[in-house]
Amino acid sequence: MTGHSNSASGVWRLILWGGLALLLLTPALAMQFTSEMDWSPSDFIIMGALLGMLGLGIEAVMRLLRDWPARLAACSVAVITFLAIWAEMAVGVLGTPFAGS
Repeated sequence: MTGHSNSASGVWRLILWGGLALLLLTPALAMQFTSEMDWSPSDFIIMGALLGMLGLGIEAVMRLLRDWPARLAACSVAVITFLAIWAEMAVGVLGTPFAGS
């Protein structure tokens, strides 16, 4: 039974981290085809850090919580928090000091 659990754990972790890596690579790919996408190396570093924190948060939720409704709620909070920080840094939705232009 433990082997099955580890196998399932490995699959969702691969999907999680692979998906986050693909999200980070999307702007790099878009920059090859259009000049409208113009990210600097610092943009990639910041987004990589944000995506890394999101991934670690989801990993922590999946390891610490056993109840699926609680996992879903905690992962939803993590994703919504990520989206709020990303939107704030991109365009300044909330008007904080680290808002984008």
